[in-house]
Amino acid sequence: MGCPDAPKCRRAMMSDDEILAEFRAADALLEGHFILSSGLRSPRYLQCARVLMDPARAERLGRELAARLPKNVADQVEAVVSPAMGGVIVGHEMGRALGRPAMFLERPQGVFELRRGFHIDRGTKVLMVEDVVTTGLSSREAIEAVRAAGGEVVGEAALVDRSGGSADLGVPFTPLIRIDVPTYEADAVPAELAAIPAIKPGSRAAA
Repeated sequence: MGCPDAPKCRRAMMSDDEILAEFRAADALLEGHFILSSGLRSPRYLQCARVLMDPARAERLGRELAARLPKNVADQVEAVVSPAMGGVIVGHEMGRALGRPAMFLERPQGVFELRRGFHIDRGTKVLMVEDVVTTGLSSREAIEAVRAAGGEVVGEAALVDRSGGSADLGVPFTPLIRIDVPTYEADAVPAELAAIPAIKPGSRAAA
């Protein structure tokens, strides 16, 4: 079915500068020395939780991301699933934009699963939605959890692709914006970055 409001979905796309302006307006574009959820280090970080803190902005970015989905993916989507916590809000907004139910996965025992009465009928076509994709590990784990629950993941969408195009999710991937920021292993950080105290801005302990 795709986006239920075709005129909105077919409007002019936001430019990368306009998208980054949304992050700057929310003080969500950070500079420093950051420990990513993957354990990698980076000098720049987009804090999606802050950019989604404003409901109007979250809805606007969700509509924009939904409008960028390939038609052959959008037309198949029957449900939206996101990994908690980072993907919950953007997943909800994608569900709103697509007119589809939105659910989320949790890791109570370290492995993603559906809880809280969420259920996917066998064969349900699912769009996976994340806030940020770096290595793609979390996404692949979430996709496997949906498959184990009986769903079929037809694509993934994310606010930010930090992978440099290297993340292989096994399904079509649509990011709102791609940020090519260098990442480093913890033992290979440049001297200028190592001189800055490292902080972990995300919601999950580094691997």
